[in-house]
Amino acid sequence: MQLKLNKALSLLSLAMKAGKVASGEFCTEKEVKTGMAALVIVAKDASDNTKKKFQNMCEFYEVPIYFYGDKDTLGHAMGKEFRASLAVTDPGFAKGIAKHIEAQQNTIA
Repeated sequence: MQLKLNKALSLLSLAMKAGKVASGEFCTEKEVKTGMAALVIVAKDASDNTKKKFQNMCEFYEVPIYFYGDKDTLGHAMGKEFRASLAVTDPGFAKGIAKHIEAQQNTIA
């Protein structure tokens, strides 16, 4: 199970290095509203308000959203302090990350 977690996070880290990730609430929101976001990830330990805001926004703009990891883990994967939300702007990275997150969630369920 730990291996799958690392795969999603290392893809995220790679996407970050390639400049294909916008992180933080403001930037994530901007990417979704401008149609640039291919995938949104919100930390499971983000506030209910934040989760609801992005859930509604992503439904409206038809962007896939996942509640994954915690703020610390997401931040660490991107080489930053903790992050509650992020948007992946590259469809290829988004697809790969989503695939690994789903595979991991299916093994837990």
